[in-house]
Formats: sequence, structure tokens, C-alpha cells
Amino acid sequence: MTALSHHLSTFLRDHLPRERGASRHTCETYAYSYQLLLGFAAERLKTRPSRIEIEQLDPELILAFLEHLEVGRGNAARTRNARLAAIHSFFHYLEYRLPSCLDQARRIHAIPMKRVDQTLVGHLTRDEMQALLAAPNLRERAGIRDRAMLHLAFTAGLRVSELIGLRLDQLETRTLDSIHVLGKGRRERVLPLWKETTAAIRAWLAVRPPVGELELFLNAAGRPMTRAGFEYILAKHINTAAIQQPSLANKRVSPHTLRHTCAMHTLQATGDIRKVALWLGHASIETTEIYLRADPTEKLEALANTGPPALQRGRFSAPDKLMAMLKEAGKPKN
Repeated sequence: MTALSHHLSTFLRDHLPRERGASRHTCETYAYSYQLLLGFAAERLKTRPSRIEIEQLDPELILAFLEHLEVGRGNAARTRNARLAAIHSFFHYLEYRLPSCLDQARRIHAIPMKRVDQTLVGHLTRDEMQALLAAPNLRERAGIRDRAMLHLAFTAGLRVSELIGLRLDQLETRTLDSIHVLGKGRRERVLPLWKETTAAIRAWLAVRPPVGELELFLNAAGRPMTRAGFEYILAKHINTAAIQQPSLANKRVSPHTLRHTCAMHTLQATGDIRKVALWLGHASIETTEIYLRADPTEKLEALANTGPPALQRGRFSAPDKLMAMLKEAGKPKN
């Protein structure tokens, strides 16, 4: 039997960031996946997480964990697949370092990803987005910060990891009219900003606490903003904005909804899916095509260009020989 703790620690602290060059966000996501797995396994095996052995993480336990995610925690299939991807990655790492677990690793690799529904992306209308941007109380420092965060999340189409990880040195220092973003897959992009967004950032910098943190956005304790912190802020302002725009009360708005909203508004303004892909930092334009399915504009243009089919009412007519055959076939035989 082989202790899990040493190999998992080396995988997360050395292999991912140094050998594979994984981003901090990826390392944190994998670590959280194993927090969930080991918490579930410890309860199931009646032991402490630090005493779990690799051989105990058999396919049966992994499948039970995946079911727990969907049924017990209410996670979607996409989240379930993300947790499974982290497990697959770790056991692929073990294949070359722990030959005794080779068969176990291959059995776990055989656990498939679950197919997910290709649903339409959710986004906000212009009026809903305007109500959200106007929700923060600008008489408070937190409100000034929140408005700047909401502006950036929407106008730049940032992922939440890009937003909370944005540093002061990623701003164009003289005019603050653009930002330098290091996105998913270490793809860099420079994005220009609206004048309103620049003004919101400038207002926040004027009241930002003079602490040693490099991150642009800080929480109430003067520490870098977290993902959970921004989710809380967004939910609070959605409730406020729903007073002006009641339709918001019926929508499930996550930080990624603001990115979808940016993409949809950019597509409607430009009509060019390539510009949307460039703005969002997508590696492949195929990823961006989800917005075409949600936007009826091009479909309406197709209808206008082709027009309705010219169908006319008429009577069915068949050759005489065929009609004769049918009549003959319908006669009773002696």
C-alpha cells in the first residue's frame, strides 16, 4: 500500500507548476478537486484524509464520488467532468512514477466524461446591464470598487480569474485606456477600454488602500479579491438592480454571465465572430460559435434573403397505369 499524501503534494506543488507550466488558477482548481475527493473518501473509508492510500482510490470509489457531486452537491455535468479531469491527470502522473498502480490508473482512465447539453448561453440585455452597472453606491469606497469591477468584467469580457488576478502593472499607466490580460492557456491580449470604464478604474485607484498588494482589486481586509468575494458582490448588486429591472430576478447571473454578455453585445455590434474570439481570447473560433447559436440576427438575415417557399395547393395526380394497379390490388380475390 502506498501513501497518497507525498505523491499528491509533489503533483500539485512541483509537477503542475514547474514541469507542465500550469497557471495558478489551474493549480488551485485541481487542489480544490482533491479537497472534495479526499473529504468524500475519508468519510466513506472512516479515516483521516492524510492516511488515505493510493490503492484505496479505486474506480468504484471514484464513480461514487462523481455521483455524489451530481446528486449530493447538485453540480452540473460540466463540473463533474472538470473534477474527473483532475483525477485523470494525477493518475497519468502516477503511471510513470508508481508502476505498481499502472493497472489501477488505466481502469480510472477508462471512466468516461459525461456528455453535456449544448444549451444557449445566458446573457443580460442592455437595459439589464445598465441597471447592474448603476447599482453600486458610489458614496462608499466599496461601491466605487464594485463599479470598476463590474465595468471591467463586462466591457473587457474577462473571466473571473482574469479579473481578480489583474495587477496594477497590467494597466496602461499613463492614460488607463487599456489593459494587458494574461488569459487561459497563457494567451496574452491587450484590450482597449471605454471612457466610462477608464473613469471607473481611475476613481477606484484614487481611494484604493495604500497596501503592498499588486492586485488591482482588494477586499475589505486589504487582501486580493477572491472568486467567492466577487460572486458575493455580483449577487448583491443583481438584487439591487432587479428593483429597476425586474427581469433580473428571474435570471441566474454568474460572473461568467458578464463575459457572455460582452460577447453577445460585441457580436450584435460587429456581426463578426472573429472579432468576438479575438476580444475574448479564445484559442479556436469554434469555441466562440456558441454565441452564433444564441443570436437570432444571422438567422433572420437568412430568412430575409431566401424568402418563404412558394408552395401551391394542388391535387395529387398519378399515371393511369399506377391507378389501375392500385384499383386492381384493392379488389378481393376469389
